[in-house]
Amino acid sequence: MTESPKTANDLMNRGPVIPVVVIDRAGDAVPLARALLAGGVDTMEITLRTAYALDAIRSVAEQVPDMAVGAGTIVRPEQAREAVGAGAAFLVSPGSTPRLLEALLDEAVPILPGAATASEAIALMELGVTELKFFPAAAAGGPKAVGALAGPLPDITFCPTGGIDRATSVDYLALPNVACVGGSWLTPSDLVVAQKWDVITAIAAETSGLMP
Repeated sequence: MTESPKTANDLMNRGPVIPVVVIDRAGDAVPLARALLAGGVDTMEITLRTAYALDAIRSVAEQVPDMAVGAGTIVRPEQAREAVGAGAAFLVSPGSTPRLLEALLDEAVPILPGAATASEAIALMELGVTELKFFPAAAAGGPKAVGALAGPLPDITFCPTGGIDRATSVDYLALPNVACVGGSWLTPSDLVVAQKWDVITAIAAETSGLMP
């Protein structure tokens, strides 16, 4: 059984890509997790965007112990507690407010709160949070925007997410302040609906070659 990440740094260094997953059918969660794991990807973020998300996290946590399954799109304080209660090994938010950040920090799992500006990143750094999600990455300026923050904020490490595909991921991963990226291209909805698990395994296997 693979050990769950103990810190955000551990989480960000498990692999170059954290798959960002939307579950529309509860029964897809476990075979999808196994497909990713077969391709060498042992981390997945299930977003709290559907009614099936918490059940999906619970199923993966119980049935695929080698997969570190986390919860994404945490936008309300109570969701942090609910996700960890379901078995989430980490929490990801698209942004952060004082109340939301307090709720995230109250849970004993790694967190990746979102930031898109220097001011947001500095506010989080002042509270001791130095591993962040940069979101929405493509819309907020892409690799140039992320790279520009490395000079004034050398202690912050980012996981850019939002509008990233396999082709553009390499530009982010080449930056000194990026440890990994979040991407939905590993688990496209059409392949999940069609239950093309072997194809998803092949896509996952390709991510091992993305790091520069």
